[in-house]
Amino acid sequence: MARPREFDAAEVLHKAMEVFWRNGYEGTSVVDLVDATGLGKSSLYGAFGGKRELFLAAFDAYRRDRARDMHQILDHGPARDAIETFFRMIVRDARAPKFSNGCMSINQAVEMAPHDPEVRERVQGDFQYIEDALTRTIERGHGDGSVSRARPARDVARLLVVAFPGLQVMVRAGYGNERLDDALRLLFLNLD
Repeated sequence: MARPREFDAAEVLHKAMEVFWRNGYEGTSVVDLVDATGLGKSSLYGAFGGKRELFLAAFDAYRRDRARDMHQILDHGPARDAIETFFRMIVRDARAPKFSNGCMSINQAVEMAPHDPEVRERVQGDFQYIEDALTRTIERGHGDGSVSRARPARDVARLLVVAFPGLQVMVRAGYGNERLDDALRLLFLNLD
């Protein structure tokens, strides 16, 4: 009879996600994962498979968490306010020590996606998900009058998605509030 699990799989996955987010896939060793999760290698692999399977599960958990957080902002209030809040939050969070590792999806777009079709598909799916959410919010803004109908919602959403990683990179490169505020102001002109 197999011994029952004596750990919270969601908690272990979250701890593994933090390690992969901080170190990247290639920079994370099995020892790092064992140390972070407190599980032995056999328990870790027995529950999640190998390092790659654990990484993919952790990346999926990251994407689900971020989608939930994004909807908490984009789905409420006047659409334009929601979009501006979302992008200001991106800049604010990128500065916070808790998020000093950047966006895991952007990190994986650089590290793994160029040579790993499965990761590339997840990264592309993630950006598409963000584009779809922003498109719906912009369309809602067309209806509530907070966003201009001058440009198609999908076109504006695509521009915003392209700006998403750029803002985070600028923060990580040390750009100050004035430059970032200017970038946001110009970005938001596309909602007029």
